Amino acid sequence: MNSQASVIDASTGGTQIAEFEALQAIIGALRGLDDEARRRILESAATFLGITPIVTNSLASVLPHPPTSQIAEWRSPFSEDTSMSAKDFLMEKAPKTDVERIACLAYYLTHYRSTQHFKTLDLSMLNTEAAQPKFTNTAYSSNNAVKLGYLVPSSKGQRQLSALGERFVQALPDRVAAREVLTSLRRRLRTKRKRETSDGLVSE
Repeated sequence: MNSQASVIDASTGGTQIAEFEALQAIIGALRGLDDEARRRILESAATFLGITPIVTNSLASVLPHPPTSQIAEWRSPFSEDTSMSAKDFLMEKAPKTDVERIACLAYYLTHYRSTQHFKTLDLSMLNTEAAQPKFTNTAYSSNNAVKLGYLVPSSKGQRQLSALGERFVQALPDRVAAREVLTSLRRRLRTKRKRETSDGLVSE
């Protein structure tokens, strides 16, 4: 009897894991698309599979829920709820260094406060609002964020979130995905710089 129960439990667990992996693959494929594109793809997939589509404005409502045992291990890398507080946003993203925290604060200012250009003081004030540990030197951390490519200089001494910084924060708290973003984008930048240097030498 116990052996039969074990077989059933193993089978159920395997199914749950397979469903969870399928969920991750679907979200990963649709993450970069707008809502209309997501709707069309989901409706087409449902039609192909012979499933009655139930499409709403929320992507989560048409996707299977991950198994309960996996919920704590998986969080959406980007929340579209712009009412989220700065404190909750930083808790969700879980930055591990001052520079990563600067990038997260810059992301929040850009997407949640419609502030694309900001000063060091703006980052410092938002950090306090988010109940985060005080920076030893906010300007120093902000400068390092520029050096590492998370931020770029803007007008009048201000700064703004870079494409790399945006993609990096979106990937958090998934550390593996975040590292892949950094590796991929920095590789592209190096290739672009080499090409530009090569073209410059040729033109001379």
